[in-house]
Amino acid sequence: AVSPARLPGGVQDGAAGVVAIALGAQNAVVRALAVPDLTTTVLTLTLTGLAADVRRGLSPASLRRVLAVASLFGGAIVGAVLVLDVNSTAALAAPAGVLFVVVALAAFFSRKDQPWHRPQSAAGGH
Repeated sequence: AVSPARLPGGVQDGAAGVVAIALGAQNAVVRALAVPDLTTTVLTLTLTGLAADVRRGLSPASLRRVLAVASLFGGAIVGAVLVLDVNSTAALAAPAGVLFVVVALAAFFSRKDQPWHRPQSAAGGH
């Protein structure tokens, strides 16, 4: 891969600021959604939980934690390969494309009547 010319310090600082704001917003959204075991800035907590699960016996939460770690690791590898072998635009376009597909699928499936859309009875039945 060809390395681009270095950007001036002010441009680098500005880009770092934009990325910091974006990552902070991402973290805020993940916390607001309260998705279990999908901690982007506290990956060590997920790994610690996984290590504790191994001692106590694996559970459905263990699978969720393994998938969260594997997703983050896989995304890091794909991003690194795209940056090094293609270009940084491809590295940014790939997750944007995945995000677009996920949002489109979520919008499609949320428009259909699903069992989880209906309230459950007080006894916990369906």
